[in-house]
Amino acid sequence: MNTDKRKVVLIGTGMVGMSFAYAVVNQGGICNELVLIDVNKERANGEAMDLNHGLAFAKSNMRIYAGEYKDCKDADIVVIAAGVAQKDGETRLDLLQRNTEVFRSIISPVVKSGFDGIFLVATNPVDIMTRVTYELSRFGASRVIGTGTSLDTARLRYLLGDYFTVDPKNIHAYVIGEHGDSEFVPLSQVMLATKSVTEILEDDKNDYKIEDMESIEEQVRTSAYKIISAKRATYYGIGMAITRIVKAILGDENSVLTVSAKLCGEYESKNVFIGVPCIIGRNGVKEIVELSLTDSEKEKFQNSRQVLEDSFNGLEL
Repeated sequence: MNTDKRKVVLIGTGMVGMSFAYAVVNQGGICNELVLIDVNKERANGEAMDLNHGLAFAKSNMRIYAGEYKDCKDADIVVIAAGVAQKDGETRLDLLQRNTEVFRSIISPVVKSGFDGIFLVATNPVDIMTRVTYELSRFGASRVIGTGTSLDTARLRYLLGDYFTVDPKNIHAYVIGEHGDSEFVPLSQVMLATKSVTEILEDDKNDYKIEDMESIEEQVRTSAYKIISAKRATYYGIGMAITRIVKAILGDENSVLTVSAKLCGEYESKNVFIGVPCIIGRNGVKEIVELSLTDSEKEKFQNSRQVLEDSFNGLEL
């Protein structure tokens, strides 16, 4: 990977993709070359122009332009935010199949360009589409990553911080499993600084309740639905989540983020791509951090894994 150049290619200039691009420009210093690719080339050109016109206000200088798949050749990261919307009456599996065809049209030319970096997938359902990217690209598993439950984890920490009146940065908690209805919070692993939240909940000296934790978990799980109901789509949060993962990769941070990664025996599972805490650095997934789950949490995880297995097995690759 050419870490000096720090080149990122974004495929898909919809609201999610451009929220990521906007966040990258405003945070500054993450990459110094950003290429926009879209099936609608005119839109990609317009988005590049719009971002370039604001560079005078940005923290650092960047080269931003609309490009083609050949521009992926020397990129460090290819972010995929392209996909099709679900039609009325269309099943989830039908949508998956159509998005698989879209990915086939993307992955092949990217690989043929000579690209040898890291794929970062944001298209939903992200765990399945990350696995599709892995199967179509034949890249090593460590170099194919999905945004997974990174945004869900951020939502969880925000809500827990608000509940305990603590800076969310000092809340250590994760949402794991499918980025979807079967995701869950392993409460046994939630920490406020160095103190277990289950221990805090069991302390009669305060008014914190286990029922409130269940309510927060439900809020995390249904947040996307509420946002979509209010404004038709979610994009700012996931755009910032993509930016955070890209920053961890290009900065070789070895940060722990809950991304969609391929399991190779962890959590008694293999082959499935699913949201779990991972150490992320220059070469992608450096290590999967296996949490010590309770028996009931293990059952929830296996249920989530099965949901993803069933969905993937229904696809025609």
